[in-house]
Amino acid sequence: MRVIWLAAALQAAVIGSVSMPAARAEPAPSTKADSTLQFVRGGNVVRSMDRAELATACDARDVAIEDPYYGKTMRYRACPLARVLEIGFDESDDELRKEDFLLRARDGYVRPSTGAALLEPGGYLALADADRAHGDDPGFPPIDRRQVDPGPYYMVWSEEDQRDPHEHPWPYQLVTIEIAALESQYPHIAPTGAAPDSAARKGFDIFKNECIACHAVNGEGGKVGPDLNVPQSIVEYRPAAQIREYVRNPQSFRYTTMPAHPHLSDAQLDQLVAYFRAMSALKHDPGKAS
Repeated sequence: MRVIWLAAALQAAVIGSVSMPAARAEPAPSTKADSTLQFVRGGNVVRSMDRAELATACDARDVAIEDPYYGKTMRYRACPLARVLEIGFDESDDELRKEDFLLRARDGYVRPSTGAALLEPGGYLALADADRAHGDDPGFPPIDRRQVDPGPYYMVWSEEDQRDPHEHPWPYQLVTIEIAALESQYPHIAPTGAAPDSAARKGFDIFKNECIACHAVNGEGGKVGPDLNVPQSIVEYRPAAQIREYVRNPQSFRYTTMPAHPHLSDAQLDQLVAYFRAMSALKHDPGKAS
């Protein structure tokens, strides 16, 4: 259910499984046994906290969550997300509400969000499964299609209108919360020169909402799936019709962990392809020797 990763069938024609270097230095991810959560601003770690520190500082409590990944009600030992952000950055809600954020997971997933969204009532940072935790073991059961450990932290939401991961961030394996504007962090992902109301610009908005958490363009973005623009753009080796159908229903091509996207309309899929086509003329390959 993680938002769009064009892996599997599309990955073979990309650059194998080689991850492109990031546009800038990023904090080192935690290991599975490490419960450190980093708070980053301007590329610098401003605070690091482990599970015990967070639980003590943020008024952890048990919450019942209708979890879309598990498909049932789960009970988590969790901290209010607003309180976590206040503690981590030592700033008020009013200040944090104005910021843009990147939520970085251990597996390379990067979900952009806004301060206004993260400070909505109903957001929690799950520290452990309240029914399965034992000692230092948070007890999280395996999650999602890949059946991975969602620790060290899992962002969850309690309100009925917050249960769609396409609309609200539900990153698991969370290790870093960073204050950073998406386009300043990733300066080579925008379709420069495209008109504001063009199909390419609309497709760029779709890419930011649906794709960048798992995919990079020009080496900038998520590292779960392949880069979609360098060394070759996806539109340079796959027909547009195939790209549209693969995004909509990858399982019709091959069994893969990439989720389907039935909520995207034909027009939106066309706009996404228009974005890829525009970016194919705007390549910036950090993996290419200068």
